[in-house]
Amino acid sequence: MRNSFPGEVYINGTWRPHEQAAISVFDRGFLFGDGIYEVISVYDNQLFALTGHLQRMQGGLDEIGIVFDADTLADVARQAVARAVLPAGEGCVYLQVTRGVAPRAHRFPATATPTVIAYAYPFSLKGFQDKLATVIVSPDERWHKCHIKSTSLVANVIANQAAHGVGADENVMARDGLITEGSHTNVFFIRNGVVYTHPLGPYILPGITRALVLELCKTEGIPVQEDAVCLAELNTVDEAFLTGTTTQILGIGRMMRDDETLFSVSSSGPVTQRLQEAFVRRVRALIG
Repeated sequence: MRNSFPGEVYINGTWRPHEQAAISVFDRGFLFGDGIYEVISVYDNQLFALTGHLQRMQGGLDEIGIVFDADTLADVARQAVARAVLPAGEGCVYLQVTRGVAPRAHRFPATATPTVIAYAYPFSLKGFQDKLATVIVSPDERWHKCHIKSTSLVANVIANQAAHGVGADENVMARDGLITEGSHTNVFFIRNGVVYTHPLGPYILPGITRALVLELCKTEGIPVQEDAVCLAELNTVDEAFLTGTTTQILGIGRMMRDDETLFSVSSSGPVTQRLQEAFVRRVRALIG
């Protein structure tokens, strides 16, 4: 399930081979990570939850003051899929809007033309139901606006690298003793048949798949509480899973902190499996 370089990249209205795709060294996205991005899954060459992704992107752009209409990227995203060669029609579309080119200064200019990038790349989305993730737990040391899907991701990069450095799949973080989210995923827990997840706010990303899972819980009659789970309570949890655009709904098999196992199961539990099946039905409904 590794991503790869795309065949073509869209930059400010022009499609170019990826090896010819370039931006200015003075682009604020390059200098400061001053931008917003989205990753959208593609099933059978069809974009999944496109509207939700563009709405979240618009919210991020508005919050950091980049004047741009995210809805104009709907057609660009479709072009990206049409121009790419996606085996079995599966992959992802990456969208990014930065503040644009300006002389380097922390304050941003009153006028700047945003830099827009888009491309599609192959990514296998099959088989997530048959896998279990191993995750580590570490302190959440990120900034206090994690709800903005900013391109400034060095804290998330360090957290994810720490997980892969010990052979784990993800790093689930805790702030003030409460589980927030993973380095690139939201996290859910099940206890006594009730689904728990951290409430929306500045400490987690408002995940598109997270929102879909909450919707599926309602449809399936599964009780939900948007309450953070305490790190000290992980030994009382029956099931746990991660969600994300490429992660989809992935059961957690083991959670560990240093050499201590905090949670361990040998297979996804019944609630996780039920939600995975409901998710697959939703995707099948999209692709007919």
